Amino acid sequence: MGIEQLSMYGYASKAEVLADARRYWNPDKTEFWQTEGVPLVIGERNGYRLTDVDGHEVIDVHLNGGTYNLGHRHPELVRTLTDAVQYVDIGNHHFPTPGRAALARRLVEATPGAEKAVFGSSGGEAVDVALKSARYATGRRGIVSVVKAYHGHTGLAVATGDTRFSQLFRSDNPAEFTQVPFNDLDAMTSALAGEDVAAVIMETVPATYGFPTPEPGYLAGVKRACEDTGALYIADEVQTGLGRTGELWGVYAEGVTPDILVTGKGLGGGLYPVSAALLGPAASGWLERDGFAHMATFGGAELGCAVAAKVLEITRRPETRENVRRRIAQVTEGLDELRAELPHALTGIRQKGLVIGLEFGATGAKPVMTELYRQGVWAIFSTLDPAVLQFKPGLLLTEPETDEILTRLRTAVRKVAAHG
Repeated sequence: MGIEQLSMYGYASKAEVLADARRYWNPDKTEFWQTEGVPLVIGERNGYRLTDVDGHEVIDVHLNGGTYNLGHRHPELVRTLTDAVQYVDIGNHHFPTPGRAALARRLVEATPGAEKAVFGSSGGEAVDVALKSARYATGRRGIVSVVKAYHGHTGLAVATGDTRFSQLFRSDNPAEFTQVPFNDLDAMTSALAGEDVAAVIMETVPATYGFPTPEPGYLAGVKRACEDTGALYIADEVQTGLGRTGELWGVYAEGVTPDILVTGKGLGGGLYPVSAALLGPAASGWLERDGFAHMATFGGAELGCAVAAKVLEITRRPETRENVRRRIAQVTEGLDELRAELPHALTGIRQKGLVIGLEFGATGAKPVMTELYRQGVWAIFSTLDPAVLQFKPGLLLTEPETDEILTRLRTAVRKVAAHG
């Protein structure tokens, strides 16, 4: 498969692909992975397994931030997409369609407090919609997020994130975008004081920050502070939603009904990009006043809506929920055993269901990532906390596959610890 895929694009070797990637695509990122010992150029992909064009196979527990919650090229999703393309294309974003209306209804019905769905093609775009909706609803401009946040790289979204991303392109705006430490309710309450904040936006578990988990009562406390000051609460569930915590949306288990919920990544099943901002009554008023106020040519593309509806249906099946419950228990037991064996290597476990960050204090996560890749598992370090390995098992993994992942993880951690 590797050679055939290379030749399809006119390449004779992996080296030629890397040379063009350096020259025409992204030289820094391409070189970074070679230096880190993860020279991955994905060829064949099926289920949770990826095969490099050179033949090296890995089990994927990075999942591109949850894009592949249900695996790569899930047969039901492939069939849904190929069936849909016999009749529709992306459609015209100005007009109602059966697929778009049906997906909007299913998402709203699955999201307590939501009334309307506004579609995009990426999580960042949906975050922009959420921020604009909050500003319209409140008549205010201020947005509060957490330190080392990540909500995408689009126009407004990037200003809510870490300064590494916002300052490079002069997109930071301290006058309107404030950041406070995660799990610090006093700091959040102080930031909300006054009458200038339109919304607080937070991931239920901040992924790119390394999955620090919310302390008991923290998110509910933030929601109460929002209610007290008239700000809206935006739950970014792009990475933590769609069943990863054991619930469809993790924020509700924290005692919070958000004013706006954002979803993306896994909603498209890894086959067609689709995202959504699910707006409650306070945030959706602009759709009654001027439905043309936000437009996105590819937002709610009909092909994407077909796939997303099937993703939602598979994710909500009783057998999927039961499998997630079993995998959570299996992974929790395996990680606890590994930490008991190597407490000086694996120094901490941050976990909400299958949203997991593994802390490696002495070595950091990068050596573990590299050794794990050699052992045949792909997991990525956290960009904004390199001591933490993002560890995100898929929702449909089997018991033997999960055992295989845990065995390879144990081998990798042992090897890194022995040379640390």
